[in-house]
Amino acid sequence: MADGLPCWEWLQADMNAPADLSESDTAIALLLRPTRLWSVVEILRDFDCVPKLPGIYAWYFDDIPPGVPTAECHTSVENKMLLYVGIAPKKVSPAVIPSTRTLRDRLRNHLTGNAEGSTLRLSLGCLLADQLEICLQRVGSGKSHTFTNPGEIMLDNWLAAHAHVALAAVERPWEVEAKMLSIHSLPLNLSGNGSHSFAADLKRIRAVARCKAATLPVVADSGGPRRLIGNQIAPLLDIGCRSPHYTKSRTE
Repeated sequence: MADGLPCWEWLQADMNAPADLSESDTAIALLLRPTRLWSVVEILRDFDCVPKLPGIYAWYFDDIPPGVPTAECHTSVENKMLLYVGIAPKKVSPAVIPSTRTLRDRLRNHLTGNAEGSTLRLSLGCLLADQLEICLQRVGSGKSHTFTNPGEIMLDNWLAAHAHVALAAVERPWEVEAKMLSIHSLPLNLSGNGSHSFAADLKRIRAVARCKAATLPVVADSGGPRRLIGNQIAPLLDIGCRSPHYTKSRTE
């Protein structure tokens, strides 16, 4: 936050400042040298810190999932490793009605949803399965896959402990994403990143997890709801079943 402006308004103002940089290059600069890295807990406590605007977000980690190559990854001044970028909305063809999804919508999916609705959660959960003792399973009708509520909570708490996010509002985020993928090593990105040395391994790891899930019984648990209490995600038994999203503890 600067000069009393919410963080996202400040980012937009900064993006318009450098006359010698394109909008895409300015957004990339904001992601690589962010004025602030938002922790997962900070975002969960108040989603207003994430703009309801189109843009791109970058995920930094201070703990690296097993097997992920980081030798060529960008490191922040806080010694956190950039492993993934995402955008909202996605690019669509001219014949399709453009999406109105925003950065806030997408971050809410990643942080309050489950592996079925977040490719990042799916990848992280598969990579961390042994460490967190979680398992991908078929849920509901059997067509969807999540780590079920206990597993998604374990993943929530790992993200809360180790993940940070940089944000940049930009009108055509897919152009920024394409440029980021072309010049930086982003091992957790799969879409548009097939030439990365880790892409084949990550696809295989996810496929193995789905094959294992196919041998297990289908369960009713979809992986929600959960809520934030302090810096931890509440266990399933501590919450009601009305909302699919986190809520603040009433004791806070």
